[in-house]
Amino acid sequence: MPAVHHKLLLEDALQDSPQTRSLLSVFEEDAGTLTDYTNQLLQSMQRVFGAQSEMGLATQQLSQQLLDYEKKNFAMGKGDEEVITTLQKFARTVEELNALHTDLANQMADSMVFPLIQFREKDLTEISTLREIFGIATDEHEASMVKYSRLPKKKENEKVKVDLVKEVAYTRRKQHQASMQYYCALNALQYRKRVAMLEPMLGYTQAQVKFYKKGMELVTKKMDTFLSSVSNMTHNIQAQLDSEAEAMRMSQRELLSVEDTVYMPDKDDDPVSRSLIQKSGYLNIRNKTGLVTTAWDRLYFFTQGGNLMCQPRGAVAGGMVLDLDNSSVMAVECEDRRYCFQITSPTGKTSMILQAESKKEYEEWICTVNNISRQIYLTENPEAVAIRLNQTALQAVTPITSFEKRQEGSPNPDRAKPGGVHCSAGDAPGPGASLEPEDLIAPGTPIQFDIVLPASEFQDQNRTGGRRTNPFGETDDDSSSESDDSLLQQVFAVRFLGSMAVRCGDNQEVIYEVMRQVLAARAIHNIFRTTESHLMVTSSCLKLIDPQTQVTRIHFQLGEVLQFAAHQENGRLMGLVVEDPDWSQGDQEGAPPSYSAFVFESNTEGEKICFTINLAKEIVEAKKDPEALAELMKSMPLTNDGKFLLLEAETGDPTNGEGQEDLESEA
Repeated sequence: MPAVHHKLLLEDALQDSPQTRSLLSVFEEDAGTLTDYTNQLLQSMQRVFGAQSEMGLATQQLSQQLLDYEKKNFAMGKGDEEVITTLQKFARTVEELNALHTDLANQMADSMVFPLIQFREKDLTEISTLREIFGIATDEHEASMVKYSRLPKKKENEKVKVDLVKEVAYTRRKQHQASMQYYCALNALQYRKRVAMLEPMLGYTQAQVKFYKKGMELVTKKMDTFLSSVSNMTHNIQAQLDSEAEAMRMSQRELLSVEDTVYMPDKDDDPVSRSLIQKSGYLNIRNKTGLVTTAWDRLYFFTQGGNLMCQPRGAVAGGMVLDLDNSSVMAVECEDRRYCFQITSPTGKTSMILQAESKKEYEEWICTVNNISRQIYLTENPEAVAIRLNQTALQAVTPITSFEKRQEGSPNPDRAKPGGVHCSAGDAPGPGASLEPEDLIAPGTPIQFDIVLPASEFQDQNRTGGRRTNPFGETDDDSSSESDDSLLQQVFAVRFLGSMAVRCGDNQEVIYEVMRQVLAARAIHNIFRTTESHLMVTSSCLKLIDPQTQVTRIHFQLGEVLQFAAHQENGRLMGLVVEDPDWSQGDQEGAPPSYSAFVFESNTEGEKICFTINLAKEIVEAKKDPEALAELMKSMPLTNDGKFLLLEAETGDPTNGEGQEDLESEA
């Protein structure tokens, strides 16, 4: 008889994944079906045993009745001696049959009914009891994890934290022990049910054979071989059960001999793996339960290809939650919880906040999502590519792919329409096409991740009697004439990602290379937090304004902007290259100019920003010819007072929409 192929692995008891729970539900369903069938089978066997017992009582009564015939004083009983003798022989025969029926009933009780009752009361009841214990242990563990997950990050009480960690370890160990006992019982049940089904029928058949053995010699010889084979089969199954039970006991002792740190959360001593392209485990997800209320649910998440999947407990398979291709991930502060991070879709319309159990899990999830967002899993050897990318990002000096391949997939630099890459007038991208990466950016060039405003400049902008610059075009009184001359003002909500000094100012590929190095450095060093600013584009300059203090953090004249482009795949990224006369050696004749590249992430498409900058440059060129300026103004809608151009409002960002209304009111 074949051995049992499917069993619950004790090694999976601690992780308690949905796959294990799904397999456990199959075993539980099988145990429930077996219980129902055992009850029905026991009723049938008890009916047979009752009939056989009744047969013994009936034959005993019949024998007694035959013997009582002699004791009856029939008035006409003379001459019945022969009948009485015959009836006495019949009585002895029936008495012998009664003994056989009684022996058969006893054998049925011992070998057919009792083993099945013992199987039901011992094994099936044990399964039911262990299931309740396992459920209670699971509920206690979930309750302790909920309390641990609510442990605050700031102002935490060390004693409370230690108590909660011990409570989680205790409940997790208790659940581990209960689950292993439950798994062992379910695995053993697959063997015991076979014995329980075969052993009663074996006893019943053997009892019947013994009952009819005198008249069934030939049949008995045929049955002996079969019964012998069935008996050997039960012995073999019992031997397999004993061997498997011993192996499970050894495995259970080995698994329970680990240190207590295995059960404690946030006790990972292994280093963080930053080259993962697959990840799975339990995470807390924040769900909205009302207008201002939220709830956290602990679910099992895993990655499959470029998708983030979620599988609730009890579900047969997982469902897709979010497409991770070209998505963004960043660490966030959320409701005073630790290890929280946010995943946002490329369009920015879908985002989700998750919480990891430990710092190691938190960092690995962020790195994994970042690796998948770059579609590394589509390569032939994704693990090697991920390792190489992380090593390259740490160095931040060489590109991922060759420059020739990137140029083949780059858009036409000459197009000047929304959605394309825009260059300033007179720039020729041809000479820069043959440049190597080292010619664009010097190896080891530092990356600036924030714009720090000097204290003196901040004081100058906020000095008494002056008015701070706001994102709606309001400036000091001295600069009112400059504001009146501006024909275009548009504000975009952006986040500054980083800037680098570059060697080339006339090649758009330098923007893509700076984007790659900035994003790679942020991912490797876990720099995901950014500050939102307002980028104001006018017909004369570009300003980056702090929305809280209304202080201009950085200012570029439009003529200093040499190149500007949106990312080829992630439309929310855009960059620009400027020539800074203060940083260059412009005072010396023949000295080379100095260039810097800036990378921003916008709430809308970066192509809109590029379109607006390109429009501003067209206005500057048109100012040189009054007729051309008049034609350009006729083709562009203006505000009611005829001062500023009306551009399409940013969609999907209510904050920016409000800013546009303020812009028109200030004008």
